[in-house]
Amino acid sequence: MATARVVSRPTEKLGDAELVAASSEDPEAFGELFHRHAPRLHAYIKRRLGRTLADDIVAEAFATAFRQRERFDGRSEFAAWLWGIASNLIAKHHRQETRMFRAFARTGLDPAEDGIAELVSDRMTAAAQGPQLAKALAALSSQDRSAILLLAWGQLSYAEIAAILDLPLGTVKAKIHRARTKLRKALPGENNDG
Repeated sequence: MATARVVSRPTEKLGDAELVAASSEDPEAFGELFHRHAPRLHAYIKRRLGRTLADDIVAEAFATAFRQRERFDGRSEFAAWLWGIASNLIAKHHRQETRMFRAFARTGLDPAEDGIAELVSDRMTAAAQGPQLAKALAALSSQDRSAILLLAWGQLSYAEIAAILDLPLGTVKAKIHRARTKLRKALPGENNDG
């Protein structure tokens, strides 16, 4: 049996798809997937929604992935499948995220620290752009904001973002281009006449 052979290998040596398969016989094998993917996913969600919601959403994303692991067919990467689940959960908190960015805009705190500001321009520091950046992020549509933040804060490729958002690659590129354009226009010193 292939499953018996997979389970007999140490879990840290198995690929993600093998771990998902092995978890049907040995549910604890799924824990290795958590160790591999939770830190990066948590860091991304924390930047979007704050620590408390990040803790909850990461836990819920992994619980959902575990419950639905039979649906994972291995055609895509496990990480993209997991981030897709997390993105759906994040979307449920769209209002919270928008309120958070508006609060950043009012208080002058910098929601980005790094990431998006560097995508927008090297000419100004993220700290100087914080309030305007937060306001501009709050003004983006939920899907455009998700696309640009997956790129900037999640450090994912366009292809990974397309898989996560279940959109064609060209649509993701257009959304990111549109979001960058809106962010450039919203930031001081970024309104170039060219």
